[in-house]
Amino acid sequence: MIHEVDDVLKGLIGGGALAGSGIDVSFEAPTRDWAARRNAPTVNTYLYDIREDVSRRQRGHMPVRDERDIVVRRRQPPRWFRLSYLVTAWTKQPQDEHRLLSAVLATLLPHELLPADELPGALGALGLTLPLSVAGLHTESRSLAEVWSALGGEMKPSLDLVVTVPFPAFPEYDAGPPVTEGAAIRVRGMDGSLEGSEERAHRPGQLASAPGTGTGERQR
Repeated sequence: MIHEVDDVLKGLIGGGALAGSGIDVSFEAPTRDWAARRNAPTVNTYLYDIREDVSRRQRGHMPVRDERDIVVRRRQPPRWFRLSYLVTAWTKQPQDEHRLLSAVLATLLPHELLPADELPGALGALGLTLPLSVAGLHTESRSLAEVWSALGGEMKPSLDLVVTVPFPAFPEYDAGPPVTEGAAIRVRGMDGSLEGSEERAHRPGQLASAPGTGTGERQR
């Protein structure tokens, strides 16, 4: 899932205000060695923290339906994780870096939610919308000073980008076969006769809504 989020962010950051600019988008750690190797203007998007968003944790099971809307499997609700990225701009001049950060901010701000139909692979198959926040307050993730200290570099202006992502919880369990027939009862009298007893029937919702199905009579 993480690599799919990387692909989405690379497309977002490389598009928008930076479309056609030739700016590189890198996910490497912005260490001194990396900075020395860099030979082109670059937006660095470094994943520095992965942390579960426990406020989104759910209990129970979720149904998995096929194209006919029939439950075929059941699985646990996904666990949500906050992926925190340190976004920095790297050029020869500080003002150019500020322009790059401004362009990145202008590109990301309209995307507070990433719809499922714009997500790749297994991430999009979950059918869930991903929250995205940029330049928000630090809460549970590590401080930027700690991050820069661990990287061994000097602090630079940066944007804190957080994408909250669902991860499937396994295993999945096969569901039982769908109900295709209804149930009907008739109550016998004291003498054991069914005479005058009206049938009470319950039809499955999928069968009852299908065209051309009538209410069959069954005796129980």
